[in-house]
Amino acid sequence: MHAPGRSRARRLWLPLLGAALAVAAVCAVAVLRPWGAPEPVAPVAAAEGDARVAASVPPAPLVLEDDARVLVFGDSWVYGSAATVPTLGFAYLLADELGVETVVNGVRGSGYLKPGLDGPAYGERIDALDPALDPDLVIVEGSINDRKLYPTGYRDAVTAAWDALEARYPDAAIVVLGPSPQVLPVESSTRSIDADLGELAAARGWWYVSPIADDWITTANYLDVIDTGPIGRDHPSTDGHAYLAGRVADAIESMEQQPAIVADAPHDEDAVTR
Repeated sequence: MHAPGRSRARRLWLPLLGAALAVAAVCAVAVLRPWGAPEPVAPVAAAEGDARVAASVPPAPLVLEDDARVLVFGDSWVYGSAATVPTLGFAYLLADELGVETVVNGVRGSGYLKPGLDGPAYGERIDALDPALDPDLVIVEGSINDRKLYPTGYRDAVTAAWDALEARYPDAAIVVLGPSPQVLPVESSTRSIDADLGELAAARGWWYVSPIADDWITTANYLDVIDTGPIGRDHPSTDGHAYLAGRVADAIESMEQQPAIVADAPHDEDAVTR
């Protein structure tokens, strides 16, 4: 666990929208664009033999306080690979960026399909998480590690892992942080993984952050973010991890600023009759 050096007096909570949200959800779907308001996404048509669904629920806004516990779960980027020391990885730095306590669970080489160097694939790792951890927020990152195994069984593996995560921490809000490109141009399989994760997160009413769609890593800053040398092996450098921590923190703060959807607000009688 990593506690913050400073705090912003915030705590996570997920507003209860009740049955009214289900009514509103028929008309709207939102996917996070961290640098602006969420953009509407057309419902994904049901397709035979896959996990796609026809309607999605817009995510509710988040609020953080200084005593929130945030579990950051993912692959080598979460582990802190290529930073001078792993604790300078972005997942650890989020404690100070957000003023929260972070619990970091990163396994190098791991993905939804691919076992890692230091542990199994995401689903088995989620099954091993301590229920007593009781995080307020879970950030699930990645992973580019599935790109060579994609697409066979991918959506099923993601669905099973996320079902297990919801069951393990039913009171936690969940944010999915999609894969970040380790090379440019972005590999086609990585783009497909990003699209699948975005669709599946939207179907659950979860916030989805896409570093690919939002151009976190471009030709203009690639060498400032990614260590391409024999030690870094296309992972974020120490400076790159600091940069990513800031981008993730800004994305989370953007979620806090979104207005809640209220379907049963009182009507303005005059407006109705005008």
